[in-house]
Amino acid sequence: MPTTPPTFDNSYSSLPERFFSRLPPTAVEKPELIRGNDALAVQLGIDPAWLASDAGVQMVAGNTLPENAEPIATVYAGHQFGSWNPQLGDGRALLLGEVLDKKGHRHDIQLKGSGRTPYSRGGDGRAPLGPVLREYIVSEAMAALGIPTSRSLSAVTTGEPVFREATALPGAVLARVASSHIRIGTMEYFASRGDEEGLKILSDHVIERHYPELKKLADPYLALFEGIAGRQASLLAKWQTVGFIHGVMNTDNMLLCGETIDYGPCAFMDDFDPATVFSSIDHGGRYAYQNQPGIAHWNLSCLARAMLPLFGEDQEAAIEAATKSLNRFPAQFSEAYQNELNRKLGLSESNENTQQLGTDLFKLMAEEHADFTLTFRRLAELANPDDKASIRDLFDFPDAFSDWLERWRELAGLNKASGESKKRFQAMLKANPVFIPRNHLIEEAIVAAVRKSDLQPFHQLADLLQQPYHYDPRFERYALPPTPEQVVPATFCGT
Repeated sequence: MPTTPPTFDNSYSSLPERFFSRLPPTAVEKPELIRGNDALAVQLGIDPAWLASDAGVQMVAGNTLPENAEPIATVYAGHQFGSWNPQLGDGRALLLGEVLDKKGHRHDIQLKGSGRTPYSRGGDGRAPLGPVLREYIVSEAMAALGIPTSRSLSAVTTGEPVFREATALPGAVLARVASSHIRIGTMEYFASRGDEEGLKILSDHVIERHYPELKKLADPYLALFEGIAGRQASLLAKWQTVGFIHGVMNTDNMLLCGETIDYGPCAFMDDFDPATVFSSIDHGGRYAYQNQPGIAHWNLSCLARAMLPLFGEDQEAAIEAATKSLNRFPAQFSEAYQNELNRKLGLSESNENTQQLGTDLFKLMAEEHADFTLTFRRLAELANPDDKASIRDLFDFPDAFSDWLERWRELAGLNKASGESKKRFQAMLKANPVFIPRNHLIEEAIVAAVRKSDLQPFHQLADLLQQPYHYDPRFERYALPPTPEQVVPATFCGT
């Protein structure tokens, strides 16, 4: 019988008590494993057989605690849709502790849906099955796409109902893994209370954990801000070039380690429209696709304001230094974005012509209502005519793209391909997925699980999304955009 639970090595719980509240998860009635992430378990040094055993299921459901686990609910604040909320925190999640993976990298293991905490805001601290399945599917799909993200170690049902708007839904718990769960809002919490000591302790912890190269600097805190901004620029560039819309980019949902977190009202775009919004609560379109880079910049301004006391005793000089660093973000994002787009388009350099090419492509895509994912995938196929598995029957370019395609061929060097350029074109197939977690497919899997207790659609979709770049015509329906009847126009946070 497997007896290898995770070995915890905790650091955040050693910080002062005002950083969190200590409490155990609330036990559930009858936990059953939905899915365990064997590959992630191995990476974390956890025996997959143990994870699937009764002892493992009891742990990820919150019924038992392994040795050295120190469950805590962390406290933070945040700007939510631009409005300040001075008191937030893990309202339905508990950090069990931290583990070191095989490379010595530190990861949090957190239970989401594990019961009420001191920071719960009117809810029961539980999670319905649907949002747990959504987060599992999307977070693991993001990982397969190479986008920094929190991960899903397991999902279990609880055997207990969760009530949302007088409706009883099956309950579930997600075991979430992240490099850390420290947010912009965590910095804001201590800054808003004038707790400079807490702000410094937190910043030193973040440097030690995520930016150790800064420890040697005499004044590392402005460099820390710049490092965080750089990771945000890179992350947003990856979001924008796969058509991902986060939906709730509040400062309490942005991690300082640069990973994506909180897959509530998120979705991948189908037909390209820069104004696309999926979140049911984003009535003004604040977090629309086209606004995401600007919102990241705004969030970083909140972080800079929070960290200002660490930038020096001379406030005027500190403000000047912070402003200068903050103002670099648009150029950082633009460079990261153009590099990502060049990979997708098979371009070897950035200049005015290649930048205009990208701008014109998105303009055409919007005018023609072209599917975001299939447009780029078809381009990758045009650059690799020998590729046998083609989506041509699913999507091909209308006549409106003819002139643009000629310009692209010329700028990419398709008409005089060298050995180097052929490698670049082959890399396009690994930069342009064919399978993404489309909203209608996620909804299909959730409806089957919740209404029919049928988890097969969930497993099939989760399995397929682990190979997003490999097209198998047998699964062509998973590559197709939704029909008008299948469109899911809004997503919800699930709280």
